[in-house]
Amino acid sequence: MNFIRSFFTSAARLSPEAKMANVKEVERIINNNNVVVFSKTWCPYCKATKAALNEIKANYEVVELDNRNDGDDLQDALLEISGQRSVPNIFFAKQHVGGNSDLQELKNNGTLKSRLEEAGAFA
Repeated sequence: MNFIRSFFTSAARLSPEAKMANVKEVERIINNNNVVVFSKTWCPYCKATKAALNEIKANYEVVELDNRNDGDDLQDALLEISGQRSVPNIFFAKQHVGGNSDLQELKNNGTLKSRLEEAGAFA
């Protein structure tokens, strides 16, 4: 049942005020952290992203959406904010980076650490 609920967004059942509150919560998280990874604990791509960040000892905030009662709603808000509902959904210095493949590309081309330094992930 959770798969079906996750597959079909929960946005249809929320009032416009509730949707806006979720967008504001995601924006608050993004604005209060230099690096944020919206994740799910079971997701192999999320695990790869966190492993890459841990490997270089970056400071980052992880929001495990599957551990939150409002996780599906926040995931819907991420779609509005970033155009991406899938996880991981990564932000550096309030800017949307993308997902795991985008982060791995930064790692492979040698720019991940400098991008994280610019975002304040080592402060």
